[in-house]
Order: sequence, then C-alpha cells, then structure tokens
Amino acid sequence: MDRSPQLQDDSPPTLTRGSIRGYEDDRMVLLFSMIDGDREVPCAVSAAAMDELDRVPRTPVHQREEQFTRLRDRIEACASRKFLAREFEGNPPGIIVRGIDFRK
Repeated sequence: MDRSPQLQDDSPPTLTRGSIRGYEDDRMVLLFSMIDGDREVPCAVSAAAMDELDRVPRTPVHQREEQFTRLRDRIEACASRKFLAREFEGNPPGIIVRGIDFRK
C-alpha cells in the first residue's frame, strides 16, 4: 500500500494564448481566444479599450488586428485576471475586456 503523500496542485488555472478571430465592426470588438487546458475560452476586447491603452483617439478598422498584436500581452493579462475572478459574460460565456478593466 502506497502511503506517500498525494501532491495537489492548488495553483490557480492559467490561460495560454489562443487565436485572433478578427474585428467585428458592428460590435466594435476584436475577438480572440485564450486556452484553459483543453478548452478554448472566447474573449473580446472593445475598440475603445484598445484606443485608450494606445492613447489614440480612434484607430481605423483596417489597423485593429495590428493594434491588438501590439497590445496583446496587456489585454491577455487583463483577460486572465477576469477569468480567474470568474467574470464571464454572454452566451456562450466568455471574457469581455473593456477600458474600465485597465483602470482597476
């Protein structure tokens, strides 16, 4: 009989980088995903949040993916914090990053 202590990993789950889904002009969000183990978590960041982070008045639609790529580390860190806090929205549940999330 094995009496060795069971190691438990009590560390919080971590998200890893997923894919860029593209910009939705009608909703004014850039869609992307994060990966939680073997599950893809749908995420979005508002155009206003990216412009606020970039300190620009308004980025043209055709430059949104490039803007996201530059800001990706900060946006994904915020999405990870919201994921750990279980701040899901929508159906299917996902993470939406807004400008106010960077002011907390």
